[in-house]
Amino acid sequence: MMTRRQAIKATAFASATFATLPGAIAQPLSPTPAPVLISTAPAPFTLPPLPYAYDALEPHIDARTVEIHHDKHHAAYVANLNKAVADYPDLGKKSIEDLMKDLNSVPEKIRTAVRNQGGGHYNHSLFWQMMKKDGGGEPMGELAKAIDTSFGSFSTFKDNFSKAGLGQFGSGWAWLVLDGKQLKIEPTANQDTPLSAGHAPLLGLDVWEHAYYLKYQNRRTDYVTALWNVVNWDFVSERYTKLKA
Repeated sequence: MMTRRQAIKATAFASATFATLPGAIAQPLSPTPAPVLISTAPAPFTLPPLPYAYDALEPHIDARTVEIHHDKHHAAYVANLNKAVADYPDLGKKSIEDLMKDLNSVPEKIRTAVRNQGGGHYNHSLFWQMMKKDGGGEPMGELAKAIDTSFGSFSTFKDNFSKAGLGQFGSGWAWLVLDGKQLKIEPTANQDTPLSAGHAPLLGLDVWEHAYYLKYQNRRTDYVTALWNVVNWDFVSERYTKLKA
């Protein structure tokens, strides 16, 4: 009669022999876990590339600030916006402009997230285009005439716009907007956008500290002064001509 020890040895020998036979299939010691399915669907909102090199705005806006501002801060707004709308595919089908124009259509559960993250995405997508290498100067054509009509002169507009940015308590923006047919200067807090108030933004001044702190530290005045040297008036003028029609 086979002892218990002999039975164990026999079983082990049979298993080893089977594993060496041609065509034998090794049996797992434990059940194989079900494969994890990873969605390959593209995210509805994407980070737009910079329209220039990181150092294109030097010496006024330093390269490292532009890199972090775009690749980290703006990218985070996009990622968090996609996360917020992940369970609402219909929202992901909208353009960022349409989404921000009608925040009341966004479910209350995610409305604050969409307002903050979507506003950050929209505002920055414009901001990068509102600057360029060797920018600055003054606008020409229809926009120049409209600024003179609305503010008396470009110099007055420039002073009032700068004051709006410097006077913004904490984080936020100063904007030149088109309200109907009228040009106005409008500050917004945090990442709120004039678009949500029914106004069309033409020129934005980002006064969040991450926009200037590496180079200017607490000297917001120096940053605002420097920014006038990189304004892309061609882009702003084109927006004005298109939006006033």
